Amino acid sequence: MCRWLAYAGAPVYLETLVTEPSHSLIDQSQNAIEAKAPINGDGFGLGWYDSRPEPGLFREVLPAWNDSNLRSLAAQIRSPLFFAHVRASTGTESIRPNCHPFASGRWLFMHNGQVGGYERLRRRLEALLPDEHYAQRKGTTDSELLFLLMLAQGLERDPIGAIGRMLDQVEAEMRAAEIRQPMRFTSAVSDGQRIYAIRHASDDRPPSLYWQQQEAGFVIVSEPLEPGGADWQIVPPEQVLIVERDRLLGFVSLEHADHAA
Repeated sequence: MCRWLAYAGAPVYLETLVTEPSHSLIDQSQNAIEAKAPINGDGFGLGWYDSRPEPGLFREVLPAWNDSNLRSLAAQIRSPLFFAHVRASTGTESIRPNCHPFASGRWLFMHNGQVGGYERLRRRLEALLPDEHYAQRKGTTDSELLFLLMLAQGLERDPIGAIGRMLDQVEAEMRAAEIRQPMRFTSAVSDGQRIYAIRHASDDRPPSLYWQQQEAGFVIVSEPLEPGGADWQIVPPEQVLIVERDRLLGFVSLEHADHAA
């Protein structure tokens, strides 16, 4: 399972969250506490917004703890909204197109979790993509595929509905294939103005997800950035947390989201 963080608020240097905390994302790449395994060494990535509507993107296959470029970029990039991700592969290759975040136009996406029976489902899920979105497929991960399915389901006009429709679509295919393994999905998606953070599982074991309001803005993480994490609040299961720059807009239940096309 991967580890990630998302930030929205006043512009800050990425290093304040990515490298400086005692249990920073760099530390979590070697010593994750709330993941299946402590090591997340199959690549990393940064995505950030500045003065242009499209996000910047930097991804690499080296372990996050062993790449000086990551520390240099985090010390120089200042942004009001950014994503950072360290990857633990669930079976696909450690190549740059498989590293998170993924970008399409103004949208940015990253994911922690799995699609049960993905190798059995991959062909039929890819067949659900319209040509325009299939052409954007660069890697082989379930994560990128889920992002493209969200785009195909209307992410631009209805983010929460598109998330719900994508989850319904994938889980319907899992049932049709009689796959018993669960789907687990904690993710963040942003248009540069808002972050939508989702915590979902088809069983009762969604991956961990926390949020905290800090002085400069809001931080959403796979696990707290310091030992103990007493001030961090858990995102409830089957909820979408919505943050707009320095404002918490609230939670929307996936169960009550409009899944109509």
